[in-house]
This record gives sequence, C-alpha cells and structure tokens, in this order.
Amino acid sequence: MRIDSLRQRLRGLGALPRHEERVLRLWSQGLPQDAGRRRIQDFLPRALREALPAIERELDALARLHSVHAGTDGSERLLVSLADGASVESVLLPREGLCVSTQVGCAVGCVFCMTGRGGLQRQLESAEIVAQVVLARARRRVRKVVFMGMGEPAHNLDNVMEAIELLGTAGGIGHKSLVFSTVGDPRVFERLPRGPVKPALALSLHTTQAALREELLPRAPRLAPDELVRLGEDYARATGYPIQYQWTLIEGVNDGDDEVEALAQLLAGKYAVLNLIPFNSVEGLAFRRPGGERAAHMARTLHRRGILTKLRQSAGQDVEAACGQLRVRVQPPASRVIPLRAQA
Repeated sequence: MRIDSLRQRLRGLGALPRHEERVLRLWSQGLPQDAGRRRIQDFLPRALREALPAIERELDALARLHSVHAGTDGSERLLVSLADGASVESVLLPREGLCVSTQVGCAVGCVFCMTGRGGLQRQLESAEIVAQVVLARARRRVRKVVFMGMGEPAHNLDNVMEAIELLGTAGGIGHKSLVFSTVGDPRVFERLPRGPVKPALALSLHTTQAALREELLPRAPRLAPDELVRLGEDYARATGYPIQYQWTLIEGVNDGDDEVEALAQLLAGKYAVLNLIPFNSVEGLAFRRPGGERAAHMARTLHRRGILTKLRQSAGQDVEAACGQLRVRVQPPASRVIPLRAQA
C-alpha cells in the first residue's frame, strides 16, 4: 500500500483535508483512531467512520512483529513480517532512534553486508516503510528515524520520499531527525532538495580510493570519493545539516594510516561528521573488525586533524544481528564467493 493510495481512499470516503490529516497523524504516531478529545462520531464523515475499522486492520497487517532480539546496549533488533510473507529488519536504537528498511534485499551488493548477498527481491511501498515506525512506536518512543536498514533508499526513491514526507509532517519527526542513507545515487542530490521535507543525509564512503570503493560497493554509482564529498557538501550547505559520512572499518582493508591521511585531506573544512563503525562480524564472510585500540587511534588522529569523528558501535552485536542476519535465519540467501583483492 502506498500512502498516496491511502489518501485517495480516504477522500473517496468523504474525508476533507482535516479528516485525512487526523487519520494519518494517529496512525503514523502509533495511536488508536479513537484517541484524542474529539469523538470520531462527532468529527469524521459517516462513510469514513464505518470503513475505519477495516482500514485499521489493513494497516496493522502491513508489518507484524516476528521476533525481538534485545542487545545489552539498549537496542532491539526487530524481525518484521510483511503481509506477503517477506521479512525485513528494523532496529530500535538507544536514545529514541529507529533504523528502518526500504527494500526486501538490496541490489548494491556491498561485499561486507549480509543483505546484499541475496540480491533485491522487491521494493517496500511507502506505507510499509511507515508501518515499521508504527510497529516500533508500540514498543517505545521514537523521535528519530534513519533509513539505513535493508535496501538502498535511492533505488526506491518515490516510496521513501513519500514516507519521509508523512513522517516529517503528521508523523511528528523533526526533519533533521530523518536521516536518508545512500551509497551516493546522483538522483538523491537532485530530488531531496526539492521535497517539502528535507532529511539529513548519510553517505556511504568506506574508503578514499575509487578503485577499492568499486570493489566494496560493486553496483553503486561510479562516483569517485571526492565527487561524492563535493555533492554532499553542496547538500549540507543548502539544508544546514552536516553530512554524515559512514565508514565501516574492516581490518586490513580500510583502516590503514594511508586512509587516515587521505581522509583528513578529503574532509578538511567540510560541514560533516565522520562515523567510524567497526565491522559487525557476519558468518560466512572473511572480513574482520579491527582491534578496539586501532579504531580508537584512527578516531583520535582524525580529531586532531580537525575532522569531527565519532567512533560508533553497530547495535546488537551481542546477538549477532548485523543488518540482514536476522532475516537470513528465516530466508537464507544463495551463497556466493566475494572476490575482493584486499582479502588476499
């Protein structure tokens, strides 16, 4: 279900803009349709009022909780069942955050990601994306939503932007607390600035070396790291939100002193935050996370060079729930060999 089709359905039942806004606001905020001071029988048109229970059941069926995997860090990894039997993952993060998925699977094929191993199965429709937020809000308060789960949001741009618009208006999420994460599809830089809700942007960088980035992200757009940073800087200055550059730290691949030096030069003077995220071990992949001291040394060195750097930990490491791992236990992907020269 798309949010636009839901709007059209409500209008067909006699909803005026204020009625439509109420229904969408209560749903997206995880509240029952009879919540609030005004009784629905005194406010909603009769046809809409009579159809509302069936609409609520359909919305509830969009995303159902299959299982919960709690981490000692306060996170909760949620395996979410969709109406057609497919499953995706959401992650409740500490400090009232939520990470949602935008696709079933992913076509980018990042070699260090479990999700990419199974390829893309289908797009999530906009209401299915918002339904993950509704499901999470039934468990705890959510004030920040990051589109960093399964899938590449830029490959499902219309649905993701529709979900962002609803969450940033009726859903009550601050615009800079909506974070669109992408490998750097050029369409993002064209479309996002034109939307009524302009989210913050997170860009998957992972290396300063163009050739290595092509190996790590084999089906990402062929943007060199310096071009990606240039586009990111333009967006940051236009929106007033710093770009979050994502860097998954992999031992022996992108944790060397050469990368630290190149990063310090690449991001010098940029309106940006660098997130160093040690690799979350995935069964079947040969990659390893660097030692804690090595990761901390990189962060300290970059800080001293004037780069705002945060050393982050992937949520749910203690339950082995890197993105895609929960789903693969239910729907295993076909195995494949990952020919990365840096693994040699």
